Amino acid sequence: MAGIPHDHYEPTSRGEKWLHKRLPIVGLLYDTIMIPTPKNLNWMWIWGIVLTFCLALQIITGIVLVMHYTPHVDYAFASVEHIMRNVNGGHFIRYLHMNGASLFFVAVYAHIFRGLYYGSYKAPREITWIIGMLIYLMMMGTAFMGYVLPWGQMSFWGATVITGLFGAIPFIGEPIQTWLLGGPAVDNATLNRFFSLHYLLPFIIAALVAVHIWAFHTTGNNNPTGVEVRRTSKSEAAKDTVPFWPYFVIKDLFALAIILIVFFAIVGFMPNYLGHPDNYIEADALVTPSHIVPEWYFLPFYAILRAFTADVWVVMAASWITGGIVDAKFFGVLAMFGAIAVMALAPWLDTSSVRSGRYRPMFKWWFALLVLDFFVLMWAGAMPAEGIYGVISLIASAYWFAYFLIILPLLGVIEKPLPQPATIEEDFAAHYAPNTGGTQTIVKPAE
Repeated sequence: MAGIPHDHYEPTSRGEKWLHKRLPIVGLLYDTIMIPTPKNLNWMWIWGIVLTFCLALQIITGIVLVMHYTPHVDYAFASVEHIMRNVNGGHFIRYLHMNGASLFFVAVYAHIFRGLYYGSYKAPREITWIIGMLIYLMMMGTAFMGYVLPWGQMSFWGATVITGLFGAIPFIGEPIQTWLLGGPAVDNATLNRFFSLHYLLPFIIAALVAVHIWAFHTTGNNNPTGVEVRRTSKSEAAKDTVPFWPYFVIKDLFALAIILIVFFAIVGFMPNYLGHPDNYIEADALVTPSHIVPEWYFLPFYAILRAFTADVWVVMAASWITGGIVDAKFFGVLAMFGAIAVMALAPWLDTSSVRSGRYRPMFKWWFALLVLDFFVLMWAGAMPAEGIYGVISLIASAYWFAYFLIILPLLGVIEKPLPQPATIEEDFAAHYAPNTGGTQTIVKPAE
């Protein structure tokens, strides 16, 4: 890893030396698994291995399901039923794939909010953060297109509603929507397109994950203190770090085992808990479900999409300024994608000189409200778009944007951070080795 001194792989046998000169794959694997890792990482750093497991699970189970799936509107629903009823272990493979997507998003949301709290997006890790946001967008696209493939009622009408959003883009919306659908409406061409992309995108995600890992191996891991590993010498760096193997590998595998116990309990005993019963009814373009909702992991952004109606003052102002080009539907689309964009811009919106939220007393409260706001949006997105639910969605949406665009920049100016430890070693000793007799040197952050 560039920047942090450590021992690199040195081939010993003649065979290893021969291979290393031609293809240094063993050295690459060694440097990856033995990467110096801050010794004070807590349990919020276990989500990386869960995400890796989920990606592998989704690719493997997806390949098996594709062997029995027929991407045609006349046969798609029946082929899924065939998988469930006639293929050996087919129901188990499908339930693994369905619930694996939910575990994937549980892990990625925990991963993102951990990064937001501990400032993992701050310099020099901005590129790592942006790549992570691209992976998240790819995940959302993959999950959406995968939800269409069973060709149930929610699959069909969910595709109709979401692809209809592209038609709201002024001037170019309708051609984009037609190109995306392969025709004027959701039909066989749409199903084929979504099937092809759903199969392709996980491999693009895997490539982005490799770049993501490469990026943070270059800059080094962040840690709960936000204090960087000392890079003056190998001995100094060794005091702040331990090799990823075996210490954190074992810790991560233990956490993964606990999570998988819960995961397999859900797959075995309540596999349809997070699904929608209407999706076990074959798609019918003539029968509209009474309440169209996406999967749970899209609900916060679905709530933001629906929150900005024509009677909201900011929508009316935008429509008046643009001469009616920006209507309520287009504004909702902008708000939905803008909610993700402001997360991606966090490295530049956060003006604080302190990286970790652990030492930011005011930030902790605002961040806690952000997490609560996310769950409120999730709940509101599952409710009908009427009455008090619309008001709640609007208030929660306003706070989401206010946090990133107003609160985060202001906190860096008005907040007085707590003192930080001088080194990772001292923080580790203070928390995990209090009886060593050592003292902790405290450095005050820049005002």
